[in-house]
Formats: sequence, structure tokens, C-alpha cells
Amino acid sequence: MDMVHVRAVCPPDLTERTMALLNAEPCALNLILRTGGVRNPDGDAIECDVLTGAANEVLRGLRDLGLEQRGAIVLDPVDTVFSEPAARAGAEELGARLRAPVWEQVEARIRAEGRYPPSFYLFLVIAGLIGAVGIITNSQILIVAAMVVGPEYGAITSIALGIDRRARPSIEQGLMALLVGFSLTVAATLLFALLVRGFGLQPEAFELGLRPVSNLINTPNFFSAVVAVLAGIVGIVSLAEARTSALLGVFISVTTIPAAADIGVSLAFASWGEARGSLLQLLLNIVVLIVVGTGTLRCQRAIWRRVGARRHERAVRRTG
Repeated sequence: MDMVHVRAVCPPDLTERTMALLNAEPCALNLILRTGGVRNPDGDAIECDVLTGAANEVLRGLRDLGLEQRGAIVLDPVDTVFSEPAARAGAEELGARLRAPVWEQVEARIRAEGRYPPSFYLFLVIAGLIGAVGIITNSQILIVAAMVVGPEYGAITSIALGIDRRARPSIEQGLMALLVGFSLTVAATLLFALLVRGFGLQPEAFELGLRPVSNLINTPNFFSAVVAVLAGIVGIVSLAEARTSALLGVFISVTTIPAAADIGVSLAFASWGEARGSLLQLLLNIVVLIVVGTGTLRCQRAIWRRVGARRHERAVRRTG
């Protein structure tokens, strides 16, 4: 049973309407009112537990009342619930919508990843260096490690959400973060590879042109696009449903960090064709992930909106 705990700071003149809204929602349970119980901002404290399938409608109603502007709305996840009334409400009222995503939480998770402190660029550079070592030593394990360390997917999903919401600042900030971050990554891996080449530290197989890992990265093809499309879908769905294990799989399947690392390594060893191929691979993955991510967000919203409309129609028929 999935629920969220809603805490609201309500101006006194809106308390009656807010309580009426929550009382009318059968999936809002354990309703508590503390009159005058809040300071800064001053107001009444209202709390309740809401089944996640109904949370979007409840939150929309609270925001329409003006609580977001004049008070506050806070969501807390509820890990464990023992409640027969909650189970009955979920079965009778929600059905397929019982596990519907709470879009405010989904967007909050994406926005949290759409911040770019210095550590964002540091992780990108470190991931690129790990990838460069993996390319030079033909170590697929290190390539996977580089994919896991890289934080770039947060910027990609932030751009997708910005496009979906028509939020130009989010799009511009995300694109700039990717441009600067990958430029730093290519520069760092280029310097590292030049040092390796200058001191003759590259393995003999790599020197002889036996580079299976590099060849896999710098040859984008139909299958690269297929993987990027599937990864983009899974990534957004896993964010919506908070499935961290599936999201980790996306990190491992997307060839962004390895491609950036291979650009630097290939330039250092004067492999111009491989550098071009890796650049194309990098751009292909980023563009596909953004486009597919935006489309998946919109499709998910449309699907759950349709399911919600059916629930509303059934409720109208029952009351009518």
C-alpha cells in the first residue's frame, strides 16, 4: 500500500474549504487539524495520509486553493502502512491507479538532479578518466564503472522536463552543463592519454591497434540508437516509479561518458576517425535520450490522466 503524508500550512480563511476538500476525498485518510498551530507563516496545521493514486488530484486541489502561495505544502513518503480502511479505499476507489506516480515528487527528483555544483563536473571528469583507463587497457569492467560514476543523466532528464514544461532556463542550464562538463572531460582524458603516450605506458595490444573496447564505442550504428531509445524510456519510467535498480541499469547501458573519454584518447593517439565516431556516438546518445525522455514524460502523463478520467466518470455515475 503506497501512501504519502501531506502536511499543509493553511491560512485561517482557507481552512474550512481545505478541510471540505480533504473530507470529500475517500483516499485521504487520518485527517488532522491543529487550529493556529503554525508560525512563520502563521496558520492552521492540516495533515493527512493520501493514497498515491489520488495524490495528484489532492495536491492539485490544495494548490488551486492557494496554499502554495499563502502557506506551504509538504510531502513525506510513507514506507509502511497497516490500515484496513486504506486497503479498502485503494481497492474500491483507485483500482489501476493505486500505484500512479505523484508527479510533484517525480518533478522534484528530476529538478534535484538538475543542479550543477562543482561536484557535478568533478564526477564527470573522474568518470571520463576511469573510462580512459578502461579504453587503453581494454577493460570492459572499467567502462561500466565509468558509466555508473557519471552524473550526466540528471542533466539530460532535467532538459527533458524543461522541454515538457516549456521552462527555458532549465533547458539552457542543462545544455550548458553538458557542454562544459563534457568539454572538461575530453580535455582531461586528452591530457591523461598524452601522458600515457609520452611515457610509453600504453599496453602493447593497444599500441598494435587491438582496441575492441574503443571500437565498440566509436562505431555508432542502428543498435546504438535502439539502446539509447530503450534506455531513455526505462530511465523516465524508473524515475517516475522510484525504481533505483532500473535507473542504475540505464546508467550502465548509455554510451555517453565512454564516448567522451574515447574522444580524448583517440585525439591523443592521432586516431582521427575514432575521435569522429566517438563524437557522433556522444551526440547520438544525448539527443536520443532527451527526445525520448520528453516523449515518455508526456505519454506517461497522458496515460495516467486517462485512467484518472475513467475513475472520475465512475464516481459521477455512482453519485448520479
